[in-house]
Amino acid sequence: MEAALRAQTSGFEIIRDGAAVLARTRLGRPTRVLLAGHLDTVPAAGNLPSRRTTGAEGDVLHGCGTVDMKSGDAVFLHLAATIAEPAHDLTCVFYDCEEIDAAANGLNRIERNLPDWLVADLAILGEPTGGFIEAGCQGTLRVVITAGGTRAHSARSWLGDNAIHKLGAVLDRLAAYRPRSVDIDGCVYREGLSAVRIDGGVAGNVIPDAASVTVNFRFAPDRSPEQALTHVREVFDGLDIAIEQTDVAAGALPGLTAPAAAALVAAADGQVRAKYGWTDVSRFAARGVPAVNYGPGDPNLAHCVDERVPVAQISAVTDLLRRFLTG
Repeated sequence: MEAALRAQTSGFEIIRDGAAVLARTRLGRPTRVLLAGHLDTVPAAGNLPSRRTTGAEGDVLHGCGTVDMKSGDAVFLHLAATIAEPAHDLTCVFYDCEEIDAAANGLNRIERNLPDWLVADLAILGEPTGGFIEAGCQGTLRVVITAGGTRAHSARSWLGDNAIHKLGAVLDRLAAYRPRSVDIDGCVYREGLSAVRIDGGVAGNVIPDAASVTVNFRFAPDRSPEQALTHVREVFDGLDIAIEQTDVAAGALPGLTAPAAAALVAAADGQVRAKYGWTDVSRFAARGVPAVNYGPGDPNLAHCVDERVPVAQISAVTDLLRRFLTG
């Protein structure tokens, strides 16, 4: 990536920060657009080496990371190499470790070491969106709900207090839950509250004295993490349980009213929708930078064994971004 940027671009300042490669122009344009993409993929799953086929979908690239997100990175590299007179100053940030624990994410290191490189009027993350602009992102929160009881031999179950049975009330509340849908800047975010793991039991002949269910709340970006946790506690209010938060990440508002973001939406003829899931747009939103996801590839194929992307979709994303970046 670094070699390609140095060989094929002009007018860019190019530096390294660990495994990240960063490049930017200083042309004195009134606005700056940041193009960000992660370099890592999930582990290969029998889908290497990559290959190219031709069929009903035209030319298609197959292989690990073709969707998430080698294609998006390739688009950004190509634009940096071929746009001679951009309407905006450009920053390219290609970073490491997005696909593992958030604490290892290369953007954290860049924010500590080179915070001025993340300043922009709009950030575009090349995450796969099927060619739609996906604005903002949901927040995510996980809690572990624990019920206690009294251990006893299952042959004399009346002497115990079954902790697993107590979780039935928790599951009933989840089954009856009706998620909220929120329209923000024309993007509809639908929330979801789901059990994702259950733990409990000692042995096949023992009444368990402890059991837990892990619950994931995907919340609209108009809620703060604190408001999201309050809501979860309200859903389970009155039950004989303990609730412990184990993970949380704030969502990101779409920010489509910002001038640079509105210009991108106009270039896309209004093809914009809410982002379901959490992405690094949240990190930019927290810094006051409007951010969207926009890249080639069906997000439903990300991380799959049959990960693949049509070449035509890569070209279409490239063409739209070229129109936007050249004004």
